Amino acid sequence: MSTEMVRIDRLAKSFGRTRAVRDASFSITAGEIHALCGHNGAGKSTVVKMLSGQEAPDEGAILIGGAVVDLRSRQAAQRTGVALVDQELSVVPALTVADNLMLGDLRAHWINRRRASGRRLRTLLDRVGLTHVGLDQPLGDLSIGERQLIEIARALGQDARLVILDEPTATLSDVESAYVYAAVRAVAAAGCAVLFVSHRLGEVLDLCDRVTVMRDGAVVATTPVADLTLDALIVQMLGEAPHRSAGGRTGDDDGATVLAVRGLTVPGRVSDFGLELRAGRVYALAGQLGSGASDVLRAIAGLVPAATARLTVDGTAVRPGHPAAAIRAGIAFVSGDRKSEGLFLGQPISWNLLATRLPRVTRFGVIDPRRWSAALGVLVELCGLDRKRSGQAVGSLSGGNQQKVFVGRCLGRDDVRVLLLDDPTRGVDVGGRAAIHALLRDAAGRGLAVLFSSTELEELRDLADVVVTMHKGETVRRHEGDLAETALLREMTHGAAGGTTATLTEERP
Repeated sequence: MSTEMVRIDRLAKSFGRTRAVRDASFSITAGEIHALCGHNGAGKSTVVKMLSGQEAPDEGAILIGGAVVDLRSRQAAQRTGVALVDQELSVVPALTVADNLMLGDLRAHWINRRRASGRRLRTLLDRVGLTHVGLDQPLGDLSIGERQLIEIARALGQDARLVILDEPTATLSDVESAYVYAAVRAVAAAGCAVLFVSHRLGEVLDLCDRVTVMRDGAVVATTPVADLTLDALIVQMLGEAPHRSAGGRTGDDDGATVLAVRGLTVPGRVSDFGLELRAGRVYALAGQLGSGASDVLRAIAGLVPAATARLTVDGTAVRPGHPAAAIRAGIAFVSGDRKSEGLFLGQPISWNLLATRLPRVTRFGVIDPRRWSAALGVLVELCGLDRKRSGQAVGSLSGGNQQKVFVGRCLGRDDVRVLLLDDPTRGVDVGGRAAIHALLRDAAGRGLAVLFSSTELEELRDLADVVVTMHKGETVRRHEGDLAETALLREMTHGAAGGTTATLTEERP
C-alpha cells in the first residue's frame, strides 16, 4: 500500500461570522495526484491557504510524513516541504526568467550564482515544455500561459513533498496543458504527493487518482476516479444536477448594430479583423493562447496603442488606442487577469462594485449614503451576492465570487453599450460558471452587445449566439446556430483547411 504523505485532520476556519471550513478531513498518499473540487465558496481555497501557510486553522491539525506541522507562514510551509502554484500569477514581469525561477526559493543563495544554477533552471524549463524560452529573457516578453508554466517550473524546483496546484491550467492552451500534465505525472512518479485544484472536471477525471469534494465548508466525499463519472462528480459538488445555460440562439437577429469593427490590426498579433455586434446577442472569439482573441478585445477597449481599426459604437466613430475614448463610447472591458488589471483585492466588495460609478453615488465629491446604499443593493442582487458580506475584502472571496464582482461592476449601467470579457470564467468552477453565464445572458437581454473570448468548447456551445474562430491572429470562420465541436476545435488549433484563412462573413443589417 502507498505511504500516507499528507493528512488533513478535522480542520476548521472562520472569518468573522463566516464558517469557511468545518471539520474537513482527507489524506494524500506518496505518488498520488489527488483532486480537490467544490463549488465557489465550498472551502477549497481556504484549505489550500491553510496547507500553504497563508492561513492558520482555528481547529484541527495538518500532518506531513506522519508528524504534525505548524505552517504559520509560506516560508514555514516551504521548509516543511510544501510548494504552491497559486491560481493568481506571482511572477514579476520586469525580472528575467531565471530570476523568477529563483524568486522565493529559500535554498537560493543571496548571491546569484548564475553558472551554478543555470543547468538546474534549464532543466526545469524543459520539464514544462518551455524549451524555446531563454533564462535571460525578460518575463514580460512571455504570454500569460507561458508565465503560468514558469510558476509551475518554480514549484517543481523546490523538491517538495507536497505540491499544490491551484487551477494550474486555467490560462493554458491544450498544448501547454499537456506539458503541465506530463510534469505533474513525473512529480507524482518520483514519490511526491500532489494536490490538484481545478474547475476543469474533465482533466480531473483524466489526470487524478482520487477526488475529494467539498460543499459548504465540509468534505462530502473522497472517491477513486475509477468510480466516478462526470455527472456523478457534479452532483457531489452541487448536491444536484447542474442547470445548463440554454445557450444563446435566443437573441434578436434584427437587433440594431451596436459595435462595428473593421480592419482591426495589431502589429505582429492580429491582421485585418472585422465583426459587427448586435444588441441583445452574445458573441464569442474562440481561439487558443496566441490566437489573437485577447488582443482583439484589448484593442477594441483602447488598451493597445499600436492598434489600428475603424470602430463605431451606435454609428459614432471611436478613436482606437485610447481607453478613455472607448469608455466614453460605452465600451466596458473585463480583463482576463482580475488580480493585476481588475479588482482592488484589499478593498471591500462594495468599493469594488461601485468603483467605476462614483459620480452617481456622490454629491459635491462626497459619498451620499442613500445613493451608495441604493446602488449597492441593486448590484449585489444582480450578481447574486450576499449583501451582509459587502464589507468583506474581495481578496478573501473564492475565485468565482471575485469574478462575479468584477463582471458585476460593468452591469446595471445605462452608459455601457458593449461588454467585452477576456476568458470570463477562468478559474471558476461549474456552479460559478453557470452564474456568470446567467449574468451575461441577462446583460444581453437588457440590450447590450456582449463579446467574450474562450478556449473551452463547452462554454462556447452553452453561451454564445455567434462564435468566431481565430488562429494565429486571423479569423477563420463564423458559426451560428448548432455548433459542431470537432470543427471548432480543428479551426482553433489548425486554422482553416489547407492552411488558408476563411473570409469572415459579417451579419447583414
